[in-house]
Amino acid sequence: MKNLLIILALYFFGSTSNDVSVTWNESAKLTWADFKGTPNSKSDAVALTASGITFGYSVKTSGDRIIDFTTTVEAHFYPNKSWYIKDKGDAYILAHEQLHFDITELYARKFRAQIEKLVVNQNVKEQMKRLHTTINKAVNETQQRYDEETNHSMNREMQLKWELEIQKELQKFKNYK
Repeated sequence: MKNLLIILALYFFGSTSNDVSVTWNESAKLTWADFKGTPNSKSDAVALTASGITFGYSVKTSGDRIIDFTTTVEAHFYPNKSWYIKDKGDAYILAHEQLHFDITELYARKFRAQIEKLVVNQNVKEQMKRLHTTINKAVNETQQRYDEETNHSMNREMQLKWELEIQKELQKFKNYK
């Protein structure tokens, strides 16, 4: 039997494996000190959160047959790619940025839940790659919809609605932390 390790990554923003990252933790919220990147002077945004999901798996084989697999899925925040404008950043905007990271964690949990349903077979690697592509697309679409519906946090009523909905969804997938 031999083990084969394959690491794949999906990121909301492009990243390399050498980037410093913070793994999502429900008891450790982001602070402005975590945002170490240089603000984009061409952007109208007050802040930007770079987050993504890392995904790795290994398969155990016997001869040419896959007989087992294991996976790791984590939500990460990338401090050096995240930024804010110091004189405009406040607690409300920080909460908006935290929710971007929470959305990333939600999709990491959804990814874990989908992987758990996979059955060991000779197509499991392809199935995981398809799930990877689907989750990547879904998290990006959700992040965009969040910013559109909240008008980048300007619509306070929608911001509150999103906060409540994401917390409810995180709770729904609590077994996949």
